[in-house]
Amino acid sequence: MIGPISDVLFDQLIGAGLVEQIRAAWIGNVSTGTGHCFRRAVESDKLTVKNHSNFSIALALKAAGMGVPYLPTRSLLGSDILKESNQFIETEDPFAGDSVVLIPAIAPDWAIVHVQRADPYGDAHFWGNTGITHPAIEAADRVILTTEEIVEPSVIKSDPSRTSITRDQVTAVVEVPHGAHPSPVAGYYNRDNQYFLDYYKWTESSSAYEEWVTEWVYDVDSRAEYYEKVDADLSLSIDCSAAEVNYGQ
Repeated sequence: MIGPISDVLFDQLIGAGLVEQIRAAWIGNVSTGTGHCFRRAVESDKLTVKNHSNFSIALALKAAGMGVPYLPTRSLLGSDILKESNQFIETEDPFAGDSVVLIPAIAPDWAIVHVQRADPYGDAHFWGNTGITHPAIEAADRVILTTEEIVEPSVIKSDPSRTSITRDQVTAVVEVPHGAHPSPVAGYYNRDNQYFLDYYKWTESSSAYEEWVTEWVYDVDSRAEYYEKVDADLSLSIDCSAAEVNYGQ
């Protein structure tokens, strides 16, 4: 699995025994600190971790999207990441003569991204904090696009400046309302802070994690049932919007 700050998403999959290797800047729970499943897997040598910074992950994906073998940076110079890892190369800038670090490209087999709305063909409206989504899409061999709602193509065409993901990049489109929960989606719902705090307690031990995954994954038949179980509609609702834009005729 590849990512910058994953919050609890990676931790959940690690707990299920589905992950062998991680390339990331940080794994855990932003609200509370450590990710218990991640920590247990590392301490028991069940997980290989290749440390990155947020920026080096972004550069690695950008390099793959550009079709180049690496991109240079100065950001890792003097860091423990550079000292402890053999995946980067410190070398001399042939132009200026000072030191730079070469970040090798990372080309994922799949990128899974969540957006506000998309049409059935993969053209999508996506706005807000996009993070490394676009570099990941450009770098990956295939892309699964999950979306709050699937809409008619005319809806996407009505606002072209928001259409930052297009059908030529997308392998499949899946409608998953509330699919980013407990994380937020701009214009749809806020971050469920309480869920992150509860997850920390729910996963303190392996047995506790098994109880969590049974209750919240295996015993939930649909996304609608999941969100009804969350019971967070009022506290997570968005109560503001941006000004309207007139694109003319």
